[in-house]
Amino acid sequence: MVKYIVGLVIFAITFGVGYTLNDLYSSDRRPRQPIEFSHRIHAGDNQIPCLYCHIFAERSRVAGVPNVKRCMGCHVVIKTDSPEIQKLASYWDKKEAVPWVKVHNLPDYVYFPHKRHIKAGRECKDCHGDIASMDRVRRVSSLKMGWCINCHTKYEVKNGHDCWTCHI
Repeated sequence: MVKYIVGLVIFAITFGVGYTLNDLYSSDRRPRQPIEFSHRIHAGDNQIPCLYCHIFAERSRVAGVPNVKRCMGCHVVIKTDSPEIQKLASYWDKKEAVPWVKVHNLPDYVYFPHKRHIKAGRECKDCHGDIASMDRVRRVSSLKMGWCINCHTKYEVKNGHDCWTCHI
């Protein structure tokens, strides 16, 4: 009997560690991108505001990602010898968008307007975590309905529990 309990405990610990490592490093929470872009360097070290690159956040449902032209505005002269910047320049030369992999993805049936949250004074890090310290962005919040409702409750959002606010 003791052997079974010890075996079960070892299995549970091994499974838990494996699941956690997979979830943190191999799942869609922290996907590899076509260009290893560092938010730590851009938003952290160089203090570039989120809205400089994610220009649609204030006026659209999605924040958007910067186009190659925005990136090349600086990188036509900055760190041009970097292999990652050379990848960026390759997209620029081919007139192609960088095929970024979404980290914060919501189902199509969820309506999430960034602009409402910005107007309400929420900061990007409230949902996205301390992006300015991340070399590779990872999803830190579940972005599931219960998580959103908890936030709406905490900040006493008017109509924050009305289904049609998020599900239109």
